[in-house]
Amino acid sequence: MAWQPSGENLKTLAQCLKDSLSAFNKAAQKQAEIMLNQAKASPDINNYLALIFSSSEPPQEFPATAADWHVVRCAAALMLKNNIKNNYNKIPEQSLALVKLAVPLGLQDKNSQIRSHAGTLATELINKGGIYGWPEFLPELLKTLTNESGQVTPEAQEGAMAAMAKICEDNAKMLEREHNGQRPINFLLPKLIQATRSAVPKVRAHALTAINVFTPRKSQAMLNSIDDLLQHLFALAEDPSIDVRKQVCRAFVNLVETRPDKLLPHIEGLAKYIIAQQKGDDEDLATEAAEFWLTVGEHDNLWRALEPYITDIIPVLLECMVYSPEDIAILGGASDDEDEEDREEDIKPQFAKKKLTRAANGNTAADMAKNGNAFEKVASMEEDDDDLEDGEIDDSESEGDENPDEKWTLRKCSAAALDVFARDFGGPVFTSILPYLQSNLKHADWSYREAAVLALGAVAEGCMDVVVPHLPELVPYLVSLLDDEEPVVRQITCWTLGRYSAWAVSLVDQAQKERYFLPMMDGILKKMLDKNKNVQEAGASAMANLEEKAGKALEPYCGPIIQQYIRCFGKYKDKNMWVLYDCVQTLAEHIGPVLARPELSNQLMPVLLDRWQKVGDESRELFPLLECLSYVAMALGDAFTPYAEPIFGRCIRIIHQNLEQAMKAKTNTDLDQPDEDFLVTSLDLLSAIIQALDNDKASKLVANVQPTFFELMALCMGDQSDAIQQSAYALLGDCAKYVFEQLKPFLPNIMPVVIKRLDMDTILDEEVDNSFSVVNNACWSVGEIALQYKAGMAPFVPQLIQRCVDILSNPRVPGGVSENAAIALGRLGLDNAELVAPHLGNFAEEFLDTMDDVDPSEEKATALRGFTEMVTRNPQAMESVLLHYFSTIANYQELSLQKPVLLELHEAFQNVINVYKQIIPGFGNFLMQMEAKDLELLQRLFAL
Repeated sequence: MAWQPSGENLKTLAQCLKDSLSAFNKAAQKQAEIMLNQAKASPDINNYLALIFSSSEPPQEFPATAADWHVVRCAAALMLKNNIKNNYNKIPEQSLALVKLAVPLGLQDKNSQIRSHAGTLATELINKGGIYGWPEFLPELLKTLTNESGQVTPEAQEGAMAAMAKICEDNAKMLEREHNGQRPINFLLPKLIQATRSAVPKVRAHALTAINVFTPRKSQAMLNSIDDLLQHLFALAEDPSIDVRKQVCRAFVNLVETRPDKLLPHIEGLAKYIIAQQKGDDEDLATEAAEFWLTVGEHDNLWRALEPYITDIIPVLLECMVYSPEDIAILGGASDDEDEEDREEDIKPQFAKKKLTRAANGNTAADMAKNGNAFEKVASMEEDDDDLEDGEIDDSESEGDENPDEKWTLRKCSAAALDVFARDFGGPVFTSILPYLQSNLKHADWSYREAAVLALGAVAEGCMDVVVPHLPELVPYLVSLLDDEEPVVRQITCWTLGRYSAWAVSLVDQAQKERYFLPMMDGILKKMLDKNKNVQEAGASAMANLEEKAGKALEPYCGPIIQQYIRCFGKYKDKNMWVLYDCVQTLAEHIGPVLARPELSNQLMPVLLDRWQKVGDESRELFPLLECLSYVAMALGDAFTPYAEPIFGRCIRIIHQNLEQAMKAKTNTDLDQPDEDFLVTSLDLLSAIIQALDNDKASKLVANVQPTFFELMALCMGDQSDAIQQSAYALLGDCAKYVFEQLKPFLPNIMPVVIKRLDMDTILDEEVDNSFSVVNNACWSVGEIALQYKAGMAPFVPQLIQRCVDILSNPRVPGGVSENAAIALGRLGLDNAELVAPHLGNFAEEFLDTMDDVDPSEEKATALRGFTEMVTRNPQAMESVLLHYFSTIANYQELSLQKPVLLELHEAFQNVINVYKQIIPGFGNFLMQMEAKDLELLQRLFAL
């Protein structure tokens, strides 16, 4: 029997939905929320919600105005969406069927907001149930789009196309995947391209939006449709709809990467078109157009085609780099706000930048991207909440007006394009902007003055050679602009001086250094205590930039620099504290042990420890503070000992708390998962402390928290987050190097976790290869453990051989990962050669090819010695690669014989050569097949 609604229940639910959005009666709103929460338990709740949402007129049981009924319908849609999202598997099939009937009705509704809700419901249903869980829906949408019956309203077509665009955005991979011999994209894409000819502007725009999901993905369907798509794009280039032209520009940007060869014959027309769009009145359209220059300029095979049009493009970019009147109004003019507390929403989300990736030489590579780039496009590491509907509020959004300097704008995009063109074309770009600089650097209007300084900074990297003759005049003027009345000018001047700091640092003549470098550094340091907080931030970012360029040349000035940092610690509000940590850690990274001098560390550490005491375990400020302390610990080395124990213990506590919270959140959906960076930065600081301290002191630290330390590390190694795993495996390798005796008892439980993580099947099916960074560190840690655990590795050798060989033989694996796998494999042969030698023929060629790319180091030496032990036990396995092996022996250049490791390696090489002397008749003639230089080296280094 078909479901029938109860009039009384319908009335009650409608009233609750209406009250739940009431801003005027808080008591009614609260009561409605309680009742709606209770109603979720009813098996019929989704039936009622679907009925209300899809009904354009209120039921007789609930007489309401059109406006009130619209509110009720929207509230029903939002509740229904959340029910599908959170409890899809618990919704009865009968209810799902009713919802699927309601969605097409909503897509045809006359109200655009209802159509939008219907599209979101459709997307959520497909996200949860899959395209093939609702097989009839896509064909129905396509029929509506193409108006096969000739009776579909424009509103219905628009609703269908908007829904299709949402589905494509959320399910691109599913639409491209083969199912029963068919790929939905093969029949869908031509229909989307056809829909760009619709008479309804929003249908054309939504169709292009959906197409633009697939243009960067390079599927066969897209590649087959490129020519047809281009014809439609050219036809739409002059479309009266701005939304359509935005999507046209975006399509051209995507096609730069997908099929640049198809755009090349049309580059002149495209250049003129993009210039015209960028000159228009709509800033969003102009920004989409400017992205084209940025993308083409970064494309290896296409940028040269723009050379004839540079003199037309550059003036447009310069024009777009001036703050608009609207932006100036938002900026609000000069402001001394140093004493104002930061609003929580003003503090931009920060993420741990340092991900420890262990290279084959044992060093760490850290991402040191700075915050101070005036036109850097920042892609948030947090997912955008695309599920928000009209009427829903994202709590993460800032209140009030958005600072134009905090978002990606036409101005920033144009400046970024100028930067790229400067790197592409060099001198001609500076020649193009020189008249502009001469006219505007001293302009009476600060907005033009500011734009000229931005332009000068933008071309710094690409045009340095041609700018250098002008710098003796420009740099003193820029230093004078640090005192400009307008904070925005001071702010951009800090950034530009930072871009030219490499020139000032490189000056050899002391008189020139005192004339240019010292005033530049002094001016930037002073701006770190500017009365405007944005200028403070820019000064700190510029100083971090200068530190990177100057390196150890800053040693004579460390005292004044640290004193200024101490003043900043005493003055900064929360927001700028983040970039101040960056200054400190960059200084620590580049001057290293110099920071351990008592006159420096005794000044710096008290202010860091003061902050350490003030920042709570749940504060996001812990991320940059922990990261900063990691660099400081590495710089101080054993001088960090007095501070190590309480910091080490707190890191353990933070890790424990966050793992505990994560476990609770798995069983209680009302609890939030903790931010992974609490774990990442704590693990990284533990690694840094273990590396920094004397081994005995580090061992005592770890021993004091056993077994908790290794239990927590193992849990992090098995975490779902790649970032957490990456840092955990770095810590594992450091423990093997520095505190092995403490690690040893836990290895029987830890090694199976490592082996599981090295399984390539868990990675190669993933679309993004972020997991390779985890595998890299896992391989590195295996090599370090093998070096220390010796014969204890025996139970794990068979599986480790298979895992490492899989990595070495897979062409998709990045080179650095293969190098660490090869080193791990070689080190397994040091004390378990008899177990590895029988498999030598399976990996000898890949091993030697990989080791050719590894720089001489202790890691390479021990790996080659272990490999040589295997060869000694199975020399016949090397028949096809023996000449390559002898070439590797001859070319190992670090044979000074001063270190025991190298002496042992030399002896192993000599032994294996002696083995082959015995088993190869005419050994000398065999060696004559080697290249002459390699043979000469081999004869000189070994007794032949």
